[in-house]
Amino acid sequence: MISSREQVTQMIVSAKVRKGLKWAHVAESIGMSKEWTTAGCLGQMAFDKAQAETLGQLFELFELSDEAVAWLQIAPYKGSLPTAVPTDPLIYRWYELVNVYGTTIKELIHEEFGDGIMSAIDFSMDIQRQSDPKGDRVNVVLSGKFLPYKSY
Repeated sequence: MISSREQVTQMIVSAKVRKGLKWAHVAESIGMSKEWTTAGCLGQMAFDKAQAETLGQLFELFELSDEAVAWLQIAPYKGSLPTAVPTDPLIYRWYELVNVYGTTIKELIHEEFGDGIMSAIDFSMDIQRQSDPKGDRVNVVLSGKFLPYKSY
């Protein structure tokens, strides 16, 4: 018996490691981006029925039970960090990036678009390796719909 979405996430990650899978391959199997698929497999997005069934069955990808497949379709509690300030070095650098550049990003978005926010709902992300003779770089593109605050 499965009692939480977190258990299904652990099952997925365990199968990924055991089978030597790459997130890009998993994403390809359901026809979605590797970024969105990874977020879903890590418990931050809900899959539709067909996607969840594919994850559970196609190529015996994760060998998930029908119950686990059902859990994949439930809207998750968003936010996967266990602490207010992340302790994982890679995630902490993102925290640091927002801490240092967040006000700059906010100022420039407001200057260009007006008073509003960048959506994390109507959103896409692309992560690629960028070759560089001084050391490869991580190229991250975040694209979110601008949502203006309305007056009423």
